[in-house]
Amino acid sequence: MTATEPVIRPAVPAGLNAVAEIYTYYVRHTVITFEETPPPVAAWHRRLDDLGALGLPFLVAEVSGDVVGYAYTAPWRPKPAYRHTVEDSLYLAPGRTGRGLGGALLAALLTACDGTHVRQMIAVIADAGSDASAALHRRHGFTEAGRLSAVGHKHDRWIDTLLMQRTFGRPAVG
Repeated sequence: MTATEPVIRPAVPAGLNAVAEIYTYYVRHTVITFEETPPPVAAWHRRLDDLGALGLPFLVAEVSGDVVGYAYTAPWRPKPAYRHTVEDSLYLAPGRTGRGLGGALLAALLTACDGTHVRQMIAVIADAGSDASAALHRRHGFTEAGRLSAVGHKHDRWIDTLLMQRTFGRPAVG
């Protein structure tokens, strides 16, 4: 392995500053996320702890020792009947797209969920004028489940979301 090949590994507290910086870029400069204020690093520490307690993966991609992307799954909705459904989130550092990092992160995320209680993974993709995220999800077995029109308003524009879904094997009962 060369120094430029990505390493996908579980997130640890030491890498959360980089995660926060990546997400801050998207909050401030894009409509990819509907957040309008970047969460502080402390919120990322809580998220890492909360997801870990639920047995859900939070992964990072490193290149030459630097965190350049991350992906995690979180509960789709808080109601108990949704306990087998998660939503994925995946972000790459600016300038790191188009290099296979997103695919590596998503594949690792899917592998981490396979064989667990997860039955469905949902992707909620903001329609920002690019098909890159939807195409990435399609390549990994997601299918379109619907579109919500003009559900977000950010940077003086209305944004649709595309819903995509991927089914896993049957979970254990419970």
